[in-house]
Amino acid sequence: MGHMDDKALETYGAYIDSIRRTTFRLGLFYWTAEFVISNTLFQFLGISQLNSIFAQLVLTLFSVLITAVIALILFRLRYINLILKAFACFVLAIFGATLHAMMDHIVYMVSALPETIQFNWTDFGYTLVYDMSLFFAWSCLFVSVLYTCQMRENERRLAASREEALSAQMRALRYQVNPHFLFNTLNSVAGLIEEGNSKGAGRMVLSLSSFLRTTLELDPMNDVRLGDELALQTGYLNIEGERFSDRMRVRVDVTQELENALVPSLILQPLIENAVKHGVGSKPGFVEILIRAKRIGEVLNLTVENDVSDTPKLRPIQSMGIGLRNVAHRIEARFPGAGSCVAGYITPERFRASLTMPLRLA
Repeated sequence: MGHMDDKALETYGAYIDSIRRTTFRLGLFYWTAEFVISNTLFQFLGISQLNSIFAQLVLTLFSVLITAVIALILFRLRYINLILKAFACFVLAIFGATLHAMMDHIVYMVSALPETIQFNWTDFGYTLVYDMSLFFAWSCLFVSVLYTCQMRENERRLAASREEALSAQMRALRYQVNPHFLFNTLNSVAGLIEEGNSKGAGRMVLSLSSFLRTTLELDPMNDVRLGDELALQTGYLNIEGERFSDRMRVRVDVTQELENALVPSLILQPLIENAVKHGVGSKPGFVEILIRAKRIGEVLNLTVENDVSDTPKLRPIQSMGIGLRNVAHRIEARFPGAGSCVAGYITPERFRASLTMPLRLA
């Protein structure tokens, strides 16, 4: 407990509070029912209502005190095996029943004043057995409640662990983009320098710095508007435009409604990077890159298309590379069973990467 962080302490405190509330409600119901049943029985036996209610009220309050002690002990023994728990319930029931039977006799003697009541071992034995059944039932009931609370807490912890694992996986996948992107961009900077375009290389480095600063501030677990994602990718295309501005044209086909669609941050960047690398970077002459978003029922479809070389040796391999595989893994992790990423040639000179995911509007 001394090594728990604030969040762990807060979670543990909530778990304890949940057990306390459940125990209180269960005890209130249990002993209220016993109080009503006992008083009804006394009325059938012809005992004075006023005296029986007073005596039963005192005994009920004493019962609550005993069960609180039993609950505290059983809570501290919550990690022992089931057989030992059952034995502990039996021992605690004997302990509680003995105290309760003694209190029952004392209350009975006081309520009968000024008449003197003699101690009767037979009556005491009946009371002891009855009280043992009550306290043993309570102990077993509390153990079952404690087990249920522990199961819920374990499920909550498991769900939290899965969420943390998913978050770590999403961050790892997202951050795989940066080294791949940096490699390609620095190659472009080197190409501008080799061509003698030092000003263009300088602008490209500054644009790269701004782009990376923005991407590193994004939380991989938080989605962004498609419009914001496109604006960010415009910054990337401006970087590549320093080298390929005379051969590259970008066309965006996205309706205003779909600009408010939520998508994972930087999900388009590897697709657009792939289009630049294997399209503009591999095909001589003019290349068009088309970025399109469509709504298909409650599904969002995002595609990035680009021209490719009509020379087979210059075409990129049709199977997905690192960037596209990264996107596929992110989509599958973010939308299990509801998202996909496919890529391939739609014509001998046209390549398309397509994403599908549930449509969610901001």
